[in-house]
Amino acid sequence: MLPPRIDKEIVRNSIGEYADKKASVEERGKIYEELLGFVPPRIEARLHVTGALDPEIVDMQERIREHAMYPKCFDVKTAQLMLFGMLLMDGSDASVLHGIAARKAGASWEEMQAVVNLCFLFRGMSAANRGAEQLASIAKREAAAAEK
Repeated sequence: MLPPRIDKEIVRNSIGEYADKKASVEERGKIYEELLGFVPPRIEARLHVTGALDPEIVDMQERIREHAMYPKCFDVKTAQLMLFGMLLMDGSDASVLHGIAARKAGASWEEMQAVVNLCFLFRGMSAANRGAEQLASIAKREAAAAEK
């Protein structure tokens, strides 16, 4: 369900070294690991590629992301449930990442399904189907992690 990972060595050799002086690529990835348990492949690509070509924009992107994603008026679970629903409404495959984050922040399966149901009201059967598929994928991921 997630895109393939980049080849970091090819990026370094072809595009250049990560050049952000404000934070290392590992430091940039830490927030994603805390939120999701891993750095998603597209975010990893942005950090390495854009971090080599335009590290200033990476810093700006990350500061804006942090400000918007962690508003003082919502707890992390609520924000992640909303993002899961918004992205599911949009048909974005990034919705599954926010579903994972919502579960990691304490969202129940019932809450996740309620978000899918709300999407169904305004997006239709495709959102219901995609949402169910994503919940099953998240459950599979959690089961595999529990076996380790």
